[in-house]
Amino acid sequence: MTDRVYVELADVLLGLELELRNLGLWREDPPHEEALASVTPFCADTLEFHEWLQFIFIERMKVIVEYRAPMPPMRSGIEPAAEMAYQGQLSKVAGLLASLRKVDEAINNARDVLPDGQGFSRN
Repeated sequence: MTDRVYVELADVLLGLELELRNLGLWREDPPHEEALASVTPFCADTLEFHEWLQFIFIERMKVIVEYRAPMPPMRSGIEPAAEMAYQGQLSKVAGLLASLRKVDEAINNARDVLPDGQGFSRN
């Protein structure tokens, strides 16, 4: 059961990357370290939302999948954040929103089926 959860998560992360590429939002060059070090939610003060997805979120989730690490402590709700970030462009990013919905569902499903105690430490 545990491996299936991580395989599903890997699949939806690949789908998210593909959607970002299809929209032309995937960057080859990473942002400066200062931009990645922001403490503002979603690095909203230093990165575009798609940059946060690529360089922070997807990278962290790949590590979780690779090492079969614990899921984040809170339920995932990235799709609503994307809806706010892309207000006025929702029809253009409908595929991205659908991909993020699948990511949220996969993370939340993983949190629900993994044994207790598999959440990140809050430290």
